[in-house]
Amino acid sequence: MAICHIPIKIIQRSKGKSALAAAAYRSGTKLTNEWDGLTHDYTHKGGVVHAEIMLPSHAPPEFADRSILWNSVEQIEKSRDSQLAREVEVALPRELTREQQLALLRAYVKDNFVAAGMCADFALHDKCDGNPHAHILLTIRPLKEDGTWGAKCRKVYDLDEHGQRIPDGKGGWKNHREDTTDWNDKGKAEVWRAAWAACTNRALEAAGHPALVDHRSYKRRGIDKIPSVHLGPAASQMEKRGIRTDKGEVNRQIAADNKLLKEIKARITRLYRWSKAEAEKPQTQQSSLT
Repeated sequence: MAICHIPIKIIQRSKGKSALAAAAYRSGTKLTNEWDGLTHDYTHKGGVVHAEIMLPSHAPPEFADRSILWNSVEQIEKSRDSQLAREVEVALPRELTREQQLALLRAYVKDNFVAAGMCADFALHDKCDGNPHAHILLTIRPLKEDGTWGAKCRKVYDLDEHGQRIPDGKGGWKNHREDTTDWNDKGKAEVWRAAWAACTNRALEAAGHPALVDHRSYKRRGIDKIPSVHLGPAASQMEKRGIRTDKGEVNRQIAADNKLLKEIKARITRLYRWSKAEAEKPQTQQSSLT
């Protein structure tokens, strides 16, 4: 059954991460980070069935090389707490063939990220354990039309009611920083998740499958049901081999609780209908008079 699982996170230097390490691991390749000199070799990693880079039209053609792309990112970011890349992970429908999964990924990446000006490096993972998924690494810093890196944010002066700059009392002017793109807006995660659900549903329907996914939680959809936890590849594989895991136990308890909730709700519904029917029955009138 197709599911909608779309975690989004940031690759940050302050957390000991690097764009080259992330790209090497997800693509199953060997890459050297020229910023710190470390080599990351994941050529023996299993389950990587496809890796691909998609670029906006104004990106340098050499960015199609994974090493050049992410080393360029590492070099332009000077701070030790820099945000280097954004990762979007998506669960792929098992109902689709490999070619259909790739077509779905390319369409989603192109329409939602590359069209907005991001460079995208995605890898499809499948260990044949029932958990096909893809990791999409995205550049955070925008590219200028000439193919060079632009600024992530800009200084904007605060203005008074007359449109004049406001002195800060220190010989300068009050100002604040604004992002040069809307990629970090809080609402973007919702937009990208909704877009993935829509793309997945179109792909499923085109392939003749009725299964539909929804990026919204049960609560947002008004469904009185407890959501299960995401098992992940390791726990899923163990459960398939008959090995009970902590996450599996949680999901079994959740399934039992949801079954009980359904039964209670059905009983309440029957009781409500019975009481309503009783209330609507004609009442016999007393004939005795005083």
